[in-house]
Amino acid sequence: MKEPSQVRSIIEELKRLYPDGLCSLQYPKPYELLFSVRLAAQCTDERVNQVTPALFARFPTLESLAQADVSEVEEYIRSTGFFRAKARDIVASARMLLEVYGGRVPDTMEELLKLPGVGRKTANLILGDVYHVPGVVVADTHCIRITGRLGLTDGTKDPAKVEQQLRAVLPPEESNNFCHRMVLHGRAVCMARKPDCQNCTLRPWCAFFQKS
Repeated sequence: MKEPSQVRSIIEELKRLYPDGLCSLQYPKPYELLFSVRLAAQCTDERVNQVTPALFARFPTLESLAQADVSEVEEYIRSTGFFRAKARDIVASARMLLEVYGGRVPDTMEELLKLPGVGRKTANLILGDVYHVPGVVVADTHCIRITGRLGLTDGTKDPAKVEQQLRAVLPPEESNNFCHRMVLHGRAVCMARKPDCQNCTLRPWCAFFQKS
């Protein structure tokens, strides 16, 4: 595992490479982010961003989504995969947000996890990006893989264990954007099948590079 000074160096290099460190999903409303993350399961953020403008144009309010025919929602999100389960969860969540939470996306982990289709990844992302609560979004394979290569975790592939280990080493104020930057780095440089190690400025801290 890395020393605090090494962790800080990795964080600072990621901030230099990806200064914004923002979620790549596009959303003007908190509930749209909630549903976009659900759509992103087993799907790329790029594809989700192509699908959601038409979906939210057809159903521009939470009320319209809550009243939507699930089969119609399916047609808008078909290309994201697992569209039947996703459509069912989106409509059910919209109804629950209105009936239980007064139309507001909850701001606690406990309440978020009660929503259909919401797991810790989604809940942590909502808490961090919407409510600015320190959290670690680790379900993305890029984040799990690269943090293991960098020695920020012990290499486990278990998202819950990765989250626990990252919480132990990351400063809370950096945790929200850190995983977003990990995802960006995984897409741009540290690809799973063919990582561009020679051009990776994180290689001084990377055990994978040292072994290659």
